[in-house]
Amino acid sequence: MTTYLLAGGGTAGHVNPLLAVADMLREREGDTVLVLGTKEGLEARLVPERGYELLVVDKVPFPRRPNRAALAFPARFRRAIAQVRAHIRDNAVDVVVGFGGYASAPAYVAARREKVPFVVHEANAKPGLANVLGARSAAGVGVAFEGTPLKRGEVVGMPLRREIVDLDRAAVRAEAAAAFGLDADKPVLLVFGGSLGALRLNNAFADAWRDVLDAGWQLLHATGERSELVDPGVSGYTMRRYLDRMDLAFALADLIVSRAGSATVSEISALGIPAVYVPYSVGNGEQRLNAASAVSAGAAILLDDETFSGASVRAQVIPLLADSARISRMADAAQHAGTRVGTENLVSLIDRALVEK
Repeated sequence: MTTYLLAGGGTAGHVNPLLAVADMLREREGDTVLVLGTKEGLEARLVPERGYELLVVDKVPFPRRPNRAALAFPARFRRAIAQVRAHIRDNAVDVVVGFGGYASAPAYVAARREKVPFVVHEANAKPGLANVLGARSAAGVGVAFEGTPLKRGEVVGMPLRREIVDLDRAAVRAEAAAAFGLDADKPVLLVFGGSLGALRLNNAFADAWRDVLDAGWQLLHATGERSELVDPGVSGYTMRRYLDRMDLAFALADLIVSRAGSATVSEISALGIPAVYVPYSVGNGEQRLNAASAVSAGAAILLDDETFSGASVRAQVIPLLADSARISRMADAAQHAGTRVGTENLVSLIDRALVEK
């Protein structure tokens, strides 16, 4: 019997792959899966909802500048490490798996001090600080994207939601079309920017949706929950604030325009859908890097957020809609750009760490 401690959280990008791995490990008879997270992160809600025990560690952000928080950091971080060491001892943990985020940094240090092997998984092409530090002494390092600069990193892919892994797009296309009030026999452009939407994408397609329809395509546009866009209510254009059945949206999509978050790129690539990525320009540039492997494979093209507008949709996206041969080539390339077995690959890495300890 093995006890696994999965550490991570804060955002869906950390929690969702963690839960995908947890679900696969839970299928092993006699094994125990525990999750380490903070009270403030998304994991505080999602982990118990999925039926896992959440062991809590203090949230201790790394200081970015010399201030009062920086002075308090060493003592707070030592306390967090002590909390995780107690969890490891109290639950006889055999292996720790970190997915980044506030819970992972103290988990890596605690595992090393308790002489328990730990494995790192990095979802972004540009790794976070916790995983950069953890990878130096980890028993195994898995990355979602080729070229991720982590010591001894091996590409395992992204652990994905089961509804994505098991999706048969062709088999449910008719159901998906009915769900969104679209025609299953006509091509569909899917546009989305995450649960809160993407203002740049919304404004561009508010200006250019007629051009999409005039090109003979339908448009499924997820605007985000805070959007104030008004649905024009025309045939062939379905606007939703939020897509609670993303699997059906993917089943219907013949081309996607979206941001390039790690989970988004991984899911689109795993399903073999050609894409136009408009990486979010705020942050440390990881979204552009996340899309790089799909772009280099010929499965996607990249457009700049700063200049993305209705005019650029007309200049660059509409001609693509009219080029069925190019879309077909992109779709063929997309079949090889991603993987649906990221969960299995990471679990194999965890098993190796246990064998070699």
